[in-house]
Amino acid sequence: MTNIVGHLINGEMCNDATRLQDVFNPSTGEVSKQVALAANITVAAAISAAEQAFPKWRNTPVQKRARVMFRFRELLEANAETICKVLGEEHGKISHDAMGELNRGIENVEYACGAAELLKGEHSKNVGPNIDSWSEFQPLGVVAGVTPFNFPAMVPLWMYPMAIVCGNTFVLKPSERNPSAALYIAQLLEEAGLPPGVINVVNGDKEAVDCLLSDPRIKAVSFVGCTSIAESIYSKANANGKRCQALGGAKNHAIIMPDADLDNAVNALTGAAFGSSGERCMALSVAVCIGKEAQTAFIKKMTLAMQPLKVGAYNNPDNDFGPLITQQHQLKVSSYIESAVNEGADLVVDGRDIEVPEHEQGFYIGATLINNVTPEMKSYQEEIFGPVLQVMCVDTMEEAMKLINDHEYGNGTCIFTRDGEAARYFSDNILVGMVGINVPLPVPVSYHSFGGWKRSLFGDLHAYGPDAVRFYSKRKTITQRWPSAGVREGLQFAFPS
Repeated sequence: MTNIVGHLINGEMCNDATRLQDVFNPSTGEVSKQVALAANITVAAAISAAEQAFPKWRNTPVQKRARVMFRFRELLEANAETICKVLGEEHGKISHDAMGELNRGIENVEYACGAAELLKGEHSKNVGPNIDSWSEFQPLGVVAGVTPFNFPAMVPLWMYPMAIVCGNTFVLKPSERNPSAALYIAQLLEEAGLPPGVINVVNGDKEAVDCLLSDPRIKAVSFVGCTSIAESIYSKANANGKRCQALGGAKNHAIIMPDADLDNAVNALTGAAFGSSGERCMALSVAVCIGKEAQTAFIKKMTLAMQPLKVGAYNNPDNDFGPLITQQHQLKVSSYIESAVNEGADLVVDGRDIEVPEHEQGFYIGATLINNVTPEMKSYQEEIFGPVLQVMCVDTMEEAMKLINDHEYGNGTCIFTRDGEAARYFSDNILVGMVGINVPLPVPVSYHSFGGWKRSLFGDLHAYGPDAVRFYSKRKTITQRWPSAGVREGLQFAFPS
């Protein structure tokens, strides 16, 4: 085996190689390395390191904490090519897609650089005779993040930059399927001047996650992944008295109105449905056409747009998207396509038989288009997480909105139209957390917050942006009075007003 990916604890690399798991290069299907799966004692050591680092770090002036993030941002940009190569080798993302992921992560670091402004409290003078009152935002302590395979660089950068500038210390558990990018980026953060123990990375599986959820020293947990695990983590974290935000799955719909600019809609949906091989929670996986005429025209144009798409290895920038993460997931996506056909849908473009020369063992599925999908089909009800676009047809926008509002997920959605009144009605009444108007991937910028509704998010606060400041800090309100010299106050038993 070429090497073993270990852990970063208290500024040192360590490796408890009692349990190992293969890490694949999805483009070739070959094992490229192994990752050490942390035992409970290793996770506990990471928590202890973070706990010991917390008192000094929380008392570090916020401007000094922010300066570390400024240097971190520079290092991310200087090492972008290396990071993107690691993302490609372990995830399969084409270089341009990997760079897009990294840039969105860097935007969150930039937002964290403004911590001195973001953490300013409120002050009121003379709320009563010679009484002043103010609030301030204090850190929680040791916090943790559990992140998914599909964005191994970006999603951790949603979490720990803001957590750390708020004065917390952090334990990150990245996906064991592609652990190297998160580990490398954390080392860059220490190179930027972060003291040992403030950021710790433990690789592992459910055993490591359960340890984080049960340890009383962990005060908050952020999670991104599938809905079933998000719900479980949220329940366990709450039962153990922890603050938790757990982002789950999605089934994102795009409504195609009869007046839509169809060429633009098709171009937008081609990238939104098949980019990153559909392995993103904001992927547009369902197109709902209003009327048969719109459906027929959409299917025709989308079929043509899919013909030149190039699928292949991460290191060829001419490719549009790459493989799926594992062979198991490749088979799962194939089974969803098969189930749609078996339940009566029309398979317009089948990506299951794609061949990539010299990479025949890679985990590839090409762009797939399925027409005449109905709400009772398994492929509609569940998240496919692959390069599959399903098409439905209804008669009115109200029917389309009912489809979306009735679905258990409420992560992202969009509408393609030239009608401002329709767009406004849609955005006001759709039960989804992130909405696009002629924008297929309405992922908020770093100074807004990311999160869905319904079973796409468990918790009250969304990820990154202003909500992250609130999630990673707790408000304290102080009321102060200095009586004048020589003035003796009388007894008071009434509630103060």
